[in-house]
Amino acid sequence: MNISTFFIDKLSKAAFPSFLRSLCLFLVFLPATAMLAQVKPPEPFGPLPSERQLAWHQLEYYMFVHFTVNTFTDKEWGYGDESPSIFNPSQLDCMQWAKVAKDAGMKGIIITAKHHDGFCLWPSEYTEHSVKKSPWKQGKGDMLAELRKACDAYGLKMGVYLSPWDRNSSVYGTADYLAYYRKQLRELLTKYGDIFEVWFDGANGGDGYYGGARELRKIDNKTYYDWPNTHAIVRELQPGAVMFSDAGPDIRWVGNESGMGSLTNWCLLKKDDMYPGGDFAKILGEGHYDGNYWVPAEVDVSIRRGWFYHQKEDAGVRSPENLMELYYSSVGRNSNLLLNVPPDRRGLLHENDVKSLLAFKELRDKEFSIELARGKKCSATSVRGKGFEASRVSDGDGETFWAAKDGQTSAEIIIDLGRETEVNRVLIQEYIKFGQRVEEYSVTVFTGGSWKKVVDGTTVGYKVIRKFPLERASKVKITFSKARACPVISNIELFRAPGS
Repeated sequence: MNISTFFIDKLSKAAFPSFLRSLCLFLVFLPATAMLAQVKPPEPFGPLPSERQLAWHQLEYYMFVHFTVNTFTDKEWGYGDESPSIFNPSQLDCMQWAKVAKDAGMKGIIITAKHHDGFCLWPSEYTEHSVKKSPWKQGKGDMLAELRKACDAYGLKMGVYLSPWDRNSSVYGTADYLAYYRKQLRELLTKYGDIFEVWFDGANGGDGYYGGARELRKIDNKTYYDWPNTHAIVRELQPGAVMFSDAGPDIRWVGNESGMGSLTNWCLLKKDDMYPGGDFAKILGEGHYDGNYWVPAEVDVSIRRGWFYHQKEDAGVRSPENLMELYYSSVGRNSNLLLNVPPDRRGLLHENDVKSLLAFKELRDKEFSIELARGKKCSATSVRGKGFEASRVSDGDGETFWAAKDGQTSAEIIIDLGRETEVNRVLIQEYIKFGQRVEEYSVTVFTGGSWKKVVDGTTVGYKVIRKFPLERASKVKITFSKARACPVISNIELFRAPGS
């Protein structure tokens, strides 16, 4: 006779009032009941995102603003000899930028505080090549300060782009330039509030003005910038900010500027031997299956052919439909979308750009307005236990998840729609706090009395969204046929998008 059985036998014979006997029996069974109900979550697998990276994933879509002397010279790359006197936007209004970004569904704005030409949009203490020598606001203006106010007014995040190449600086190419660059970085990170992203591009030397030298200066982009010590400044001053470059350290370039993420997209990278400006474009789209760091991809693309405003491109602004395709090929492929919208010489976002952005928002809202899976009955071939049921994928809570049993690297979920329903989109999210696991998945629909495959896929990660031809289905099955560890899925949504 074990201890529990012994006490139960004694209690049943004891001359206690019935309510006391019930209480004692409850206390005897409580530890065993709790043990049966308690199921531990899966152990994390592989590299994991930091808190700053998790916050970045959730932003998904935000604005890039390319604006400098190039806007007034009609160039893409300034040489560095441009006079600050040409910078004079007649109606500059950062509030307009922020309102458009908010109305368009964007979550933040990243501005080119200094592009390759070296001209600074804030009154830097360390150079005269800035707005303080321009006629704009009689040299008293500070565009970063104005953007900060605008972002705060509209609830947007703010980020900064600081080009490591400077075609104006006389000391570029020497050790003195690193001290100058880092002082400017400190200005940006201490004077303008919270920064969510610091953008380091890969432009690394070439011909330039260089204080009047007008010569070619080459540097070793692998060693010259001493990136670890520059990154340390960001960590010190803005611990919540992510850093972008070809190789991270927090987020990576997707490898192209056409708006295309990779269908296979690991949030992982072997970055120890990588550096900004290196020849890595071919691998950055997919990342590394066996990467040892969490470094997800960001898709940067412009709403126009160029990055800076050119009047000749006014008629060539991307259409809402084209922007929708970019959304599917970026956010829909486990990447964030950084869409450039360059202000014109007035300092305003052009009417054509604004019209397209707002129509894209309307199109996107319609695309995902009819969600079909929320609250529907779900079943799975493998369930870890209580608290990790299949129903967690359709409860609308991103912090709950379905998990298969340990060692179960293939499993499937069936969502019962209750009746035949038109469906043509699927959205899937892994619970990435436990790592990226899925290697292969497929989607099949039950239609006409049989199962029909409509989607084949590889990685999932933070989010994938896939289109397929319109089907009338009573059930939808998502099969995770291969995973690096037991699948852990936080969200599955189904949509009936219009116009199909």
